[in-house]
Amino acid sequence: MMSLKGIRLALVAMVTAMGSAGIAFAEDQWIKFEGGEGPGKGKHVVLVSGDEEYRSEEALPQLAKILSKHHGFTTTVLFAIDPASGVIDPNKGDNIPGLEALGTADLMIIATRFRHLPDAQMKHIADYVEAGKPVIGLRTATHAFNGGGTYARYSNGSNAPGWAGGFGKQVLGEQWVNHHGHHGKEGTRGIVVAGQEKNPILRGIETGSVFGPTDVYTVVIPDLAKSSTPLLLGEVTETLEPTSKGVTGKKNDPMMPVAWTKSFKSPSGKEARVFCTTMGAATDLEAEGTRRLVINAAYWAVGLDEKIPAKSNVEIVGEFKPTRFGFNGFVKGKKPADYIR
Repeated sequence: MMSLKGIRLALVAMVTAMGSAGIAFAEDQWIKFEGGEGPGKGKHVVLVSGDEEYRSEEALPQLAKILSKHHGFTTTVLFAIDPASGVIDPNKGDNIPGLEALGTADLMIIATRFRHLPDAQMKHIADYVEAGKPVIGLRTATHAFNGGGTYARYSNGSNAPGWAGGFGKQVLGEQWVNHHGHHGKEGTRGIVVAGQEKNPILRGIETGSVFGPTDVYTVVIPDLAKSSTPLLLGEVTETLEPTSKGVTGKKNDPMMPVAWTKSFKSPSGKEARVFCTTMGAATDLEAEGTRRLVINAAYWAVGLDEKIPAKSNVEIVGEFKPTRFGFNGFVKGKKPADYIR
């Protein structure tokens, strides 16, 4: 039974969000947006945040609102929570309450970093992934986990049989390797891979429209090419401004893939659609093209390829003033309900 506090938060959330993002419900530890009309109606997307650096606690609520209001998906956003205070704390690496929501999910969007979750929580992620359901990984999801226990095979760099490299390598296509661009000084411009111009995920996206002030990550190109289909290459830019020129030299020769698709064959034998981008920090979502990339990928992941609009609506919903990336730079004292409006 919901507590009086939970009921009060839910009522406040409903009044606040009506007409802006469907009807939003707030539990003490997560938020949910009921989908309106749109191609995604009847589909449930669970967005799992929890990273110390790139403000996934800000990015994922905005993506959830866009998916709900503009496209009809019902969305649930989960957070790293300090159980003692009930506030969002990305440095709390062992607690993401509400993962039970994956039991009814049609898509998981994950943006965690080196989480060491207890078995009881990891079980929900493993059950979802190993049932062969679709996954979208953003930025640090390539190194989403770093724990032991029953699910140590999901850890970054795992040596478990059949799980070499862990969740990042096996499910998404790459694990943590290194920074390729100069972190904090060089940005990323998305360059459409030749031959992928008509890929449905890139509908309404042109070279240069995807941009982020976060740097390009290193990927092992020969390995990635064996398992995945690159859609965008990351041009390293001289500064963090979208109008910046690309740097000269080896950093852009060759360019690293920054967005790709692959399939993951689950133990059940089912093949899941997977999309991964090493972009996706909250500040990256200030670029319309970056938002459109993720929204289009959500359509594709759940099999709605033909429903992707010519130029999907990715207008910002409610408040979105992303905090700059950096360790310990998250806004202190926030609770999940604060990200409804």
